[in-house]
Amino acid sequence: MIPKDVVTLPIIGQLVKSGTSVGANYCEADCAETRKDFEHKLGICKKESKETKHWLRMLITTTPELKDRATELMKETNELTLIFVAIIKKSKANKIKELSI
Repeated sequence: MIPKDVVTLPIIGQLVKSGTSVGANYCEADCAETRKDFEHKLGICKKESKETKHWLRMLITTTPELKDRATELMKETNELTLIFVAIIKKSKANKIKELSI
């Protein structure tokens, strides 16, 4: 859907990299060997999700005709970010609870 030109090609590349990184790092978190590693990988998911949102904003700037679709995807990245934040907070709270028992 994105027209390919000198401005949008780098954005497309970055969107692919950051967008696919979220899933890859989630798989890594799912197989984490320690809680610290789990939280670290989810932190990377959160960062990559935020980066994807940034590139979608850049896409809207360069290709305004894709604003509606990009805005939908930005909402999804925001939801993912909030999910990752909640999981990390819960993991840290559980760690504190376990230490106090």
